[in-house]
Amino acid sequence: MTLDLFHAVADGSAAEVELAPGARLLRRFAAPLAPDAAATLASIVATAPLRHMRTPGGRALSAAMTNCGRLGWISDARGYRYEPTDPLTGLPWPALPTPWLDLAHAAAACAGFPGFTPDACLINRYAPGAGMTLHQDRNERDLSAPVVSISLGLPAVFLLGGILRGDRAQRIRVAHGDVVVWGGPARLRFHGVAPIAAGDHAAVGPWRYNLTLRAAG
Repeated sequence: MTLDLFHAVADGSAAEVELAPGARLLRRFAAPLAPDAAATLASIVATAPLRHMRTPGGRALSAAMTNCGRLGWISDARGYRYEPTDPLTGLPWPALPTPWLDLAHAAAACAGFPGFTPDACLINRYAPGAGMTLHQDRNERDLSAPVVSISLGLPAVFLLGGILRGDRAQRIRVAHGDVVVWGGPARLRFHGVAPIAAGDHAAVGPWRYNLTLRAAG
C-alpha cells in the first residue's frame, strides 16, 4: 500500500473540509484500510486486549481501549501517561501496522503537516451508547505534531470545541473511512465523541473504532 493510493482517494472520491484553522476533515481518506480493518484490529487485540481504563478519580471510561506502537496511552489512579509496555500483560504494545503509518503520514501531509511520524496509536472501541467527553490531547511530548484520527465502523458525531473547555463545539458527522487531522493552532482544541447510535457495520460489526495516531515520545 503506497502513499499514491491515499492521495488518489483524496484527489478523487474524497472530500476535504476545513473545520477550523489547523483542523481538516478528509472524507473517505482511509477507504484503502477498510478491507483489512477487522483482521488487523483482531490481530492487535489478541496481543493487547481491549479494556475499560479508569480515570485517576476511578471512573471507568465508556469506550474500550488498547494501543499499538512504541508507546501506549494509559489512564489509572496514577494519572494519564504513555508507557512502552501494556500494564495488563507486561509485554510491549503490538507494532503499529505499516498501512496505518502510511495513511497517517499522508493524511497529515494533506492537511498541511508534512513529515508526521507517529509512534503511538490509541484504539477506542465504542459500543452503542458509549461516547467521549470533551478533552484535550496534551500528554504528548511534542505538541507541534498533529493528531490523526481515523474512523472505522459505525458512524459517529465528532465534537470539535475551542481552546477553552467552555467554547461551543462543532458537531461533525464522521463515517467509516473518514479522517480528522488537527494540529498547529488547533492542536489543543477540546474534542470528543457524542454517544454512538446502535447499528451493525459490514466491516467491523456493531462497533465504532477510532484510531488516534500521535507523536507521543
